[in-house]
Amino acid sequence: MSDSSTNNSPVITIDGPSGSGKGTIAFRLAQKLEWPILDSGAIYRVLGLAAHQAGIASTNINELVKLARDLPLTFVTEQSSDEVVAYLDGEPVGDAIRTDEAGQRASEVAVIPEVRSALLARQRDFQQPPGLIADGRDMGTVVFPDADAKIFLTASAETRAERRFNQLKQKGISASLCALLESIKERDERDRTRTVAPLVPAAGAFVVDSSTLSIDEVFSQVYEYSMKKLEQSS
Repeated sequence: MSDSSTNNSPVITIDGPSGSGKGTIAFRLAQKLEWPILDSGAIYRVLGLAAHQAGIASTNINELVKLARDLPLTFVTEQSSDEVVAYLDGEPVGDAIRTDEAGQRASEVAVIPEVRSALLARQRDFQQPPGLIADGRDMGTVVFPDADAKIFLTASAETRAERRFNQLKQKGISASLCALLESIKERDERDRTRTVAPLVPAAGAFVVDSSTLSIDEVFSQVYEYSMKKLEQSS
């Protein structure tokens, strides 16, 4: 197991709420630097999916912790689709974990301290040469507090709901914009107010509001800042 306190491999953390653009920015940054990605949100989504498939309720903490420790999860970066795809027990679950229902399940298991503790070591194991892009909600605050560069992306709930609505529409999936907005607001509140690893910018994080920015503008700011921090750390 990698120890984040002694591992010298550089880490760039990108935190923020769902729909802020952190997944896209993390992928582009990983492509640019040729580093792997840790999609921590996918870990919780996969855990929620696996628990659902196994019939484990979100109140059954002992079984959830056991499942978290033994979760057969791997990530594969697919250049053809510009995505990092999660595999559960050798089967791709990319589409299954991107539904709003999966997001809700992920949020439910993510508030359980024992589950977060069980997954902490697994996430830190991803810190390997040549470096790591860590995408999530508590990457800079909890998982990699000594990261070389910490980014926090945000956007208004309305902007994020509209982005999600358009994504679903492009995939031919019908959705209600009002329902999506309500779901995002509820999840934001739950993530911000949870007692363990609440969704907040890490100390000293570079905060970018992407509400009125293009993805290229956001990437330019994040890349420039990250390179400056990496140079200072070397």
